[in-house]
Amino acid sequence: MSLRPNPLASFGRDLIDYASITPEDIKEAVAAYLVQAREAVTAAADPSVAATWATIVEPLDRACGPLWRAWSIAGHLNAVVNTPALRDAYNAMLAPVTEYSTWVGLHEGLYHQYQRMKTSSGFASLSAARQRVIELALRNFKLSGVELKGDARQRYAENSEKQSQVSQKFSENVLDAKDKWSLLLTEASRLEGVPQDVLDSLYDEEKQAWVVTLKMPCYLPVMQYAKDRDLRHTLYKAYATVASEFGEAAWDNSALIEESLHLRAAEAELLGFKHFAELRLQTRMAKNDDEVIKFLRELAARAKPFAERDLAELRAYAAKELALTDLQPWDVPFASEHLRETRYAYSEDEVKQYFTEPRVLSGLFEVVENLFEVKLHPIEFSPWHEDARAVEVLNKQGVKVGYLLLDLYARTGKQGGAWVDSERARHKLSDHIELPIINLTCNFAKPQGDRPALWTHDDVITLFHESGHALHALLSEVDEPGASAFAAVEWDAIELPSQFMENFCWEWSVLEQLTAHIETGEPLPRALFDKMTAARNFQSGMQAVRQIEFSLFDMLMHNKPTGLPIKAVLELLEAVRAEVAVLRPPPWHRFPHSFSHLFAGGYGAGYYSYKWAEVLSADAYAAFEEAALASKHSVPTTTLDAVTGARFKKEILAVGGLRSASESFRAFRGRDATIDALLRHSGMTEEVASLP
Repeated sequence: MSLRPNPLASFGRDLIDYASITPEDIKEAVAAYLVQAREAVTAAADPSVAATWATIVEPLDRACGPLWRAWSIAGHLNAVVNTPALRDAYNAMLAPVTEYSTWVGLHEGLYHQYQRMKTSSGFASLSAARQRVIELALRNFKLSGVELKGDARQRYAENSEKQSQVSQKFSENVLDAKDKWSLLLTEASRLEGVPQDVLDSLYDEEKQAWVVTLKMPCYLPVMQYAKDRDLRHTLYKAYATVASEFGEAAWDNSALIEESLHLRAAEAELLGFKHFAELRLQTRMAKNDDEVIKFLRELAARAKPFAERDLAELRAYAAKELALTDLQPWDVPFASEHLRETRYAYSEDEVKQYFTEPRVLSGLFEVVENLFEVKLHPIEFSPWHEDARAVEVLNKQGVKVGYLLLDLYARTGKQGGAWVDSERARHKLSDHIELPIINLTCNFAKPQGDRPALWTHDDVITLFHESGHALHALLSEVDEPGASAFAAVEWDAIELPSQFMENFCWEWSVLEQLTAHIETGEPLPRALFDKMTAARNFQSGMQAVRQIEFSLFDMLMHNKPTGLPIKAVLELLEAVRAEVAVLRPPPWHRFPHSFSHLFAGGYGAGYYSYKWAEVLSADAYAAFEEAALASKHSVPTTTLDAVTGARFKKEILAVGGLRSASESFRAFRGRDATIDALLRHSGMTEEVASLP
């Protein structure tokens, strides 16, 4: 037996030894923490125990905090360094963790203790954060089925466990289907047009061939630049049919989609709601599904004329200049990139040469420092993979306020996409403050040899987006985890800080800081920046209706009283496309089968949040534009206004979920949000519509 200590067995105040964690460590630590947490819940639920913060919540936090930290670490590792052994360990503990979580949500004794705290004379003397935690806990107890009786309680518990298993399997199928697909090309002519740095990254010396995969640093540039139309079609079809009946049967998500929708509808019915959407919207800014659908359809009505014009221009260009008289979906990225180059006299590849990884990261850190008066300082740590790195966040007094862990490159065994998750939220204890530990994960291109990685401008926007999520947790001043941003902010407002940060990727003063040419080290030329800004809203109409399509499909799929068979799911998607889309994919397209946001990422009945929060974020950024216009400079040079940044930090980031998102927005802006800034930023205004 090994005497090596389990890195998950006890947590200090700082980062742990991630590199040494084994699958057995996860099973051992999580199992032990489950016993500890159950004992604490049982003790707190004893009606003979006084119902106070010190006797109920604090002991629960001490006992349950390590469980959720260990489980968060396990989930993160399962997503970024997935191996068969790690997957088995995670799945082995998924059922008991889910069962425990459901048990707590259904625990009448603990629920009654929280009720006693709420109605006690001492409640009014608690801090705003503690009052908020108790109120949210009572709401969540009700939404977790605590008032169910008899058979309904049992069915709810079984449903919860099954949902977690279905979600995990859906995610695994998407990962496996993407990881296992590849295409070997031995003829360089098949990749004619693809940028050299991409070709270098694809070439396998041992196989003496280029290995094309579905990882985004490969997929996107091949679709944009490869002249070989058959290759684009092959790659498009592989990506469009991931985890569907067109691939390996073991990875087909069709049945899992059906089961997920059935389980969600059954959960809603058990809790007394008309459908899953109504259940989900109990914790959102939007009041009901009708409000969301109306919002999306009104936005579609604004965007669709611009989308139709975008597509007409693209078809005309493709027919005339590229001999693509029958423009197909696999031609759209290729034709769009050529049209962009023709119209604005630059290419994404040209721009990419200026976005070297070291300069982008240092530029991002400078923006954060200028806006919010914090320092981000790289530190050494023991990472789960050599790609990962750590940063400590210091306030203007030099006091550490949190840790940011970055894992930015695509690789086999890592879930695609970009996301932020929390290992630990800020928590003020009697003798110290537990600092937030936040993971920021992306799937960008890796460095090649001695050359730094080159990222597209879209990659940079993604990085800024995810940094906004991270800052929401890192700059929190909320003392209680239960009122933190990720625990308590309404889901349709959680994208506000992330989408807000994207705007700075279009500021000249910011891009000067973010760029250094791979060969010369020179920053982005102003002339090239002007071309980029001229093209900023290139095909913005098409992009908008695409997001509306996903959002409307999601809401209409989840506002049914029962689940749907996969055939009806696909028919619904087609009906939504007929209503709002301008570009229709082929009938074999299986987008839902890899839509992890909906079926494995918590966005079910909530994908509209991106568009909803975009209204908030655009209006919030408009405050910085207004501050720039009001500055002493006759020509505003930057929106990096520290005064407005301090107000945004105070009223949005620092308060987390201490109050409703609408209250926080009004505190920052002095009024409710309007759609005007979003339409202006997207180029969808009457002035633009009137242009020839």
